[in-house]
Amino acid sequence: MGLKKAFFLLAVMCLLGSLLLTAAVWAGCSALRSAFPAGGIAFGPDGIITYLEEPTGEQRAVSAALGYIQIFSCILFPVCGLAGAGALFYHLKCRAPIMILQEGVRRIRKQDLDFAIPVVSDDELGQLCAAFETMRAELLKSNQELWRQAEERKRLNAAFSHDLRNPVTVLKGTVKQLRQGTADEQALSRLESYTLRIEQYVEVMGSIQRLEQMPVCKKEVSCAVLLEELEETARLLAPKLKVFVCAGEKAADTVPGQQSEIYDSAPRQHPEIYDAFPGQQSGTGTVLLDYGLFLTVAENLLGNAARFAESEIAIRLGIRDSFLTLSVRDDGPGYPAALVQDGPKPFGKMKEDAEHFGMGLYVCRMICMKHGGTLTLKNVQGHGAAATAVFQINK
Repeated sequence: MGLKKAFFLLAVMCLLGSLLLTAAVWAGCSALRSAFPAGGIAFGPDGIITYLEEPTGEQRAVSAALGYIQIFSCILFPVCGLAGAGALFYHLKCRAPIMILQEGVRRIRKQDLDFAIPVVSDDELGQLCAAFETMRAELLKSNQELWRQAEERKRLNAAFSHDLRNPVTVLKGTVKQLRQGTADEQALSRLESYTLRIEQYVEVMGSIQRLEQMPVCKKEVSCAVLLEELEETARLLAPKLKVFVCAGEKAADTVPGQQSEIYDSAPRQHPEIYDAFPGQQSGTGTVLLDYGLFLTVAENLLGNAARFAESEIAIRLGIRDSFLTLSVRDDGPGYPAALVQDGPKPFGKMKEDAEHFGMGLYVCRMICMKHGGTLTLKNVQGHGAAATAVFQINK
């Protein structure tokens, strides 16, 4: 029941009660006044004049007081009825929500968001409590995201500082050789190489910062387009490897014109890849997705798979609940145990002698989290590594 309707009903009930009470008081006062002698004269039917008993002074005072009570009751009781309606309205409809909101504001002002604002009614104040709870949840989510970004930035800066130690040490040694006049062509080449390496570090740091500030712009994208893009990207990045693409249970129906045996053979050859996706729907229709961010993740995962695969890559696209899942598996040596256990870290290399900085998986994880999802890595026993990127697509 709305606040207006509730107040109107309470006011009507209290006014009716006050009117009934006023009528009862009026009737009682009239009965008491009629018990006193009226005084004056009375004419009989035969013309005889009779002098009536006169009221005493005390009776006159009491009768006048009863008259005043009748008059004031007509004003006082309706006013008290309205005041009572207001008091009842406050205690029944307003007091609890207002106290809850005041307590919530007090805790939010203290930066304490670890609580919940209950919805005690379905009226306007209840809706206000629900709006405050939504605001509190969004503030908590924003604070957690800011805290996560701050922690990620700390780890990134620590990794950046750690990886810069070797290049800086080499540069210091080369500069020392130059001052001593003992530097050769190899020292100059090393100086140039490590200068370029530092420049690349700085560029990577800048790209990560831009990625953190990049908004997620979701648009409707056809699943068939995603599958075609995945297959084309995989064949460009791994032209010498076998590529299996699958969506749902029958990927050949999703991408018309493709050879069905390419898609149908993947689940039969490596069923363990798809055990993590029970009950997925077929990848048909459209999804609400940031197409550019999805392609960035897909290119990084496919690039890693192409770099370490021995003979084949398997790709699966599926929808479960309100999430889009992209699974990429290769038959290479698998991920390092520390990477599977701790997850991707900034500047973490897949191999000790790798020329790249190992930022691909870290960037994928950042993008998935920005898109409301996750990135999971695992090693498939006897069949290489599998990476699964999850994107939220319902909002």
